Amino acid sequence: MKKILLILTGLLFMSCGKVDNKSYQTDFSQYFGEFSGAFVLYDYNNKYYIRHNEEQCNIQYSPCSTFKVPNSLIGLETGVIPDENYIIKWDSVKRSREELNRDHDLKSAIKYSVVWYYQELARRVGEEKMKYYIDILHYGNMDISGGIDKFWLDNTLKISANEQVGFLDKLYTDSLPFSKRNMDIVKKIIIQDTLENGAIFSGKTGSNGSDLGWFVGSVQLGSNLYVFATNIVGQGADGMKARKISLEIIKSMKIL
Repeated sequence: MKKILLILTGLLFMSCGKVDNKSYQTDFSQYFGEFSGAFVLYDYNNKYYIRHNEEQCNIQYSPCSTFKVPNSLIGLETGVIPDENYIIKWDSVKRSREELNRDHDLKSAIKYSVVWYYQELARRVGEEKMKYYIDILHYGNMDISGGIDKFWLDNTLKISANEQVGFLDKLYTDSLPFSKRNMDIVKKIIIQDTLENGAIFSGKTGSNGSDLGWFVGSVQLGSNLYVFATNIVGQGADGMKARKISLEIIKSMKIL
């Protein structure tokens, strides 16, 4: 924590208060416990990255349900779904979580991480269009050969924490090859909370069900924006644990 404070204090005294895409390595091991973890954060105003475990930040893993973010964009851009209120009827298959067993629109599907909704969305997009958009996004290893409705589910598609932050950076600067309307919709549906200090906290979890957890997202605080990605690996790792770790780290940096 002292190292972080020194870095941030030093940045305040640099000319114009900014540096161009500097990168700092920091030890956040205390927050990861028994898990092997990676954390990447980009600060827009000061233009620097902070990373924990640089080696793991470069390792590609299945995006799991964090892929719901680009999947939503692709569904909107192709016109398969017109907006965030578009309902896909429940397929009547009973699943373990009761909130999954009903009709959903895009808003509720991403809120409750409804896998079947996004599988149907991907099927409607189709392999050809999906591959086209994955390629122009340069999303991870761009491999969707595992099947149109499962390639992101602990399967062939892989992405690193650094690449997740690169994707989010382009989303939040409206730099993706998608309409601004559709990017704005996706940014809106992943908002999780607005805090007392006015900070807007957004993100999406991802889990493979055994030993991988993700949380990727952003914090909008006043005129500044931070995008980040966390992954954890080890028995019992999941997205909610990655989210908790992300929050603890971000709070330790006095961002929240």
